[in-house]
Amino acid sequence: MTIKRSKITKIFQAIKILLLASSILSCTISSGAYKEIDYAIDQSNYPEAVGLIVKKQEGKNVMYSQKNAIMLFLDKGMLEHYAGNYASSSADLQNAERLIEEAYTKSISEGFLSYIVNDNIKEYPGEDFENIYINVFNALNYYNRKNIDEALVEIRRLSNTSGKLDMLSRRYDYKDPKTGTNLNVMVNRETGVNQLPDVKSVNFSNSALARYLGALFYQADGNADSAHIEFNQVYRAYSTNKNIYRGEVPKAVEDAWNVPNGIARLNIISFTGLSPVKEEKVINQSLPLQHPILQSAAFKLPVLVKRPSQINRIEAEINGVGVFELELLEDMGAVIEETFNARYSNMLIKTYIRTIMKYVIADAAAMEAERGKNALLGLTIAIAAKAAMDASERADIRMSRYLPDKAYIGGINLDPGKYSVIIKYCNGNNIIYSEKFTDVTVKSGELNLLQSVKLK
Repeated sequence: MTIKRSKITKIFQAIKILLLASSILSCTISSGAYKEIDYAIDQSNYPEAVGLIVKKQEGKNVMYSQKNAIMLFLDKGMLEHYAGNYASSSADLQNAERLIEEAYTKSISEGFLSYIVNDNIKEYPGEDFENIYINVFNALNYYNRKNIDEALVEIRRLSNTSGKLDMLSRRYDYKDPKTGTNLNVMVNRETGVNQLPDVKSVNFSNSALARYLGALFYQADGNADSAHIEFNQVYRAYSTNKNIYRGEVPKAVEDAWNVPNGIARLNIISFTGLSPVKEEKVINQSLPLQHPILQSAAFKLPVLVKRPSQINRIEAEINGVGVFELELLEDMGAVIEETFNARYSNMLIKTYIRTIMKYVIADAAAMEAERGKNALLGLTIAIAAKAAMDASERADIRMSRYLPDKAYIGGINLDPGKYSVIIKYCNGNNIIYSEKFTDVTVKSGELNLLQSVKLK
């Protein structure tokens, strides 16, 4: 049977529309756009990095679109923090937190079709790990602004019953807001698919970093009982989250807990490296469809990729007193990987359902043409549909780029006074970078917390 030119024209018009749509689906920022910012960060020039982000948001072709507003506030807020602009950092991080909460509230009110829409065409909703560390760094912002009360509010937003950490494992128990049915029932009803991929659970419920800071802030606030609880929770985090905390609780935790009367304690916290970033991974899977061309589908999903750090040891040198090493408190990269598990499962299911639905529709169209004694048209539909569908699928690899990878702590008991402190970031015995602090005032009965950062 001869294929009518009008049919061919319609087919390729449809393909053209699909391919055009695929070119505008992604709101991902190209890695090249970060080049100047990353260079400034490598040089520890955080004010320059902030200025570059501000500059890239000017004019019409902004770096962060409206759909990526959460990324903008997170990236700028973290860089403002490192630059010491604590009030600006708080404003940015609070904006990011507000938008994350709004995105989550909106997501649980949407129906099934909204659930499976490609994430790339939607506003970036933020990741769980970003939502957690917003409060950690905002607590530090408030401490540096001498507002212990607000610093504790930030910590409690994480650690209280029904706080963010407590709710983490329940965020992805998806039910249709209209009918109350669970995801498996909905999928079967809407698509006929009987079995979904396995869902990973989140095995992270307690942050040693948040608890340690909470303990220090409660001590500074004169609340010994609450400080005692938070110090105990650091040990609990290590004992109940072995997949995150693989070593022993740092000795600096016990030392900060038991400072002798009349002695001043200098606590040091240091953040190193850069957190993992997302990259697209293609997973090919066979589908039980009729047309041979459509029996192999490409599923595109985001995966986390580590950004290696040269730093594996940190020394603190106190003038006239001595040198000691800082200890790893929290592998933030490991927390990020663990908390990404549940959202990855969520994205896997959405991608799985969406891809199958598109392939089933294309398979039906191709087979209908072949049943009409038009094998060439069926083949053309199958080839064109597969090309368009594969092109239109893109993994959502958006995320904040400037969270640290690791948090180290240390400390020393001193006589009250002023000291010079040098933080040395090392690879083995080689010093990669050092940061010097002069006239560090250490007082008895107060929280003396010195913070250093090297994102390398």
